[in-house]
Order: sequence, then C-alpha cells, then structure tokens
Amino acid sequence: MPDWLTNMEPHWQWLSLGVLLAAAEIIAPGFFLIWVGVAAIVTGIVAWVVDISVPVQLGIFAVLAFIALYSARKWLRDNPITSTDPLLNQRGGRLVGEVLTLTKAIEDGRGRAKVGDGEWPVRGPDAAEGSRVRVVSADGGVLVVELA
Repeated sequence: MPDWLTNMEPHWQWLSLGVLLAAAEIIAPGFFLIWVGVAAIVTGIVAWVVDISVPVQLGIFAVLAFIALYSARKWLRDNPITSTDPLLNQRGGRLVGEVLTLTKAIEDGRGRAKVGDGEWPVRGPDAAEGSRVRVVSADGGVLVVELA
C-alpha cells in the first residue's frame, strides 16, 4: 500500500470514500451508493471533530449507513417518483389504441402490421391483408390486436 495512503488521517479517508461513492452513484445510478457516501462523509466529519478510534469510526459508519438507507427507502416508498411519461421505454405500450393496417394477413392468430415506417408482428383474430386493426395491448415485441 502506498505511503501516502497509510499516512493519511482517517477522517480524510472517510471523506474521500464518501466523495468516491457519490461519484459512483452519478456513473452507475441506482439511488443506493449516495446514501452510503453520505454516511461516510458524516463519519469523516465526526472523526475530524472528535478524536475517536478507527473501530468506533467503523461502528459509526455502519449505524449511519443503516439509518441513511432505511430512511431513504422509507421516504421513497412514501413518496414514489412518478414519471411524466411512464411508457417512455415501452414502444408497444405506447401503441395501444392505435389503428394499424395489416401488411400480412393474420392466419392462425399471427400476422404483421405497418407501424410508422416499419412492421410489427401482431397477434389476434384472423383477418385479411389490408384490414384495419386496433392495438389492445403489447406482449413483449408482439402487438395484440382486434378488428377495428
């Protein structure tokens, strides 16, 4: 281990760890590391202000991390983050209610329909090519349709 790291005061190690965890949260967001980072920063501040041993610092960090994670989880459960566009990444879900034209007849429950400048597989009652169908739901990458 490098000398500069072994000679570093523990409070600087805690503060550095907290900043690294906060940066890791930015790179790989999951709303988890930021709270552990906050616990590390608070532990660093406490260790800076009060001269305490490393085992006590570890205990403080463990308690703070637990409290921070529990509090954040409870707050998020009580105040869920709602999206202004919940179907943003669900293109099939966004097509529900749209009327499409079949490009390949639905036979044995399967066919294809024109969506924008492409085609999507569809599932529904048998219908001839060129028929108009309405999307009622999406099942993965397959649109479930009914006759319009």
